[in-house]
Amino acid sequence: MKNRLQAIRAEFLDKLKQAQNLDNLREIELKYLSRKGELSEVMHNLKDLSLELKKELGELANNIKKELENSFEETKKIIGIKDDNKVFVDITLPGEKVDRGHLNPITVIQREMEDLFTSLGFIIADGPELESDYFNFTALNIPPLHPARDMQDTFYVDSKNSDGTLDLVMRTHTSPVQVRTMKKFGAPLKAVIPGRCFRNEATDARHEHTFYQFEGIMIDKNINFANLKSLLEIVGKKLFGPNTKLRMRPKFYPFVEPGNNGEYTCFLCEGKGCRVCKNTGWLEIVGAGLVHPDVLRAGGIDPEQYSGLAFGFGLTRLAMLKYGVNDVRAFNSGDLKFLEQI
Repeated sequence: MKNRLQAIRAEFLDKLKQAQNLDNLREIELKYLSRKGELSEVMHNLKDLSLELKKELGELANNIKKELENSFEETKKIIGIKDDNKVFVDITLPGEKVDRGHLNPITVIQREMEDLFTSLGFIIADGPELESDYFNFTALNIPPLHPARDMQDTFYVDSKNSDGTLDLVMRTHTSPVQVRTMKKFGAPLKAVIPGRCFRNEATDARHEHTFYQFEGIMIDKNINFANLKSLLEIVGKKLFGPNTKLRMRPKFYPFVEPGNNGEYTCFLCEGKGCRVCKNTGWLEIVGAGLVHPDVLRAGGIDPEQYSGLAFGFGLTRLAMLKYGVNDVRAFNSGDLKFLEQI
């Protein structure tokens, strides 16, 4: 058996010197060093020897195995370097195409709006998504038990005031940031507030529990409805083109007085009537009005000296209109088939 071990060693080293590539090395490794290779077979037969011979030949077999493995690794490195040097790379050829992602459609529209309003001197404000009941409702002229709270089905968080009422809520709109921004910066003030909102909705093609809004506020002396109309006309032309017209109809919102719905001529049919505008020629896009005096007071601003305007619209709805999406759930689905086609 000793002679067999020496023969395997000599044969292995000789074949190693003749190896020309990695395929040759793989064949040598399988024949001599694998679990069913010749060296493993000899070492397996050691169990049949006497204790004295087993100790002597076992030590010899282990030393030979280590030597062969070290020689194999050194040769593998040398041949690997030679093979790498043989590879020719034509640097004049175009590289492999790397797939690139793109922004979510909602983000694209949000940035367009931010660019427009920052050019008009507005700041971009932000606030917490987990909001207090006070800022989300009470500070916006919607006190506890007021019927207007029924307009928004809400996710409350299990955190209570001393009187047992729930205190924390996932914000139902971005409007609480209006009050926070007034408290922080005072008046005069021009700010827009984009952000994510949450409502306990039964989801379907037009309703989703998580959605995005974009609203703005402007506070100064002698702000009036004419200022609001002028600003909304600028927004409409930016969104839907220079020929877009605006009409304003009264609507109740608890945090503005008076309040109105802003409707723009349909960008697809240009006011003639189509499926998107339900054959009316108009798209209901924006809710707006003059800031209620109680909201100004909650923000620390004297309504006897200052007045303000506020407006808001759904970024998610705008993205649906612009890209012809008929199911709002697609935006948050993470479905690449949907996102890649926009």
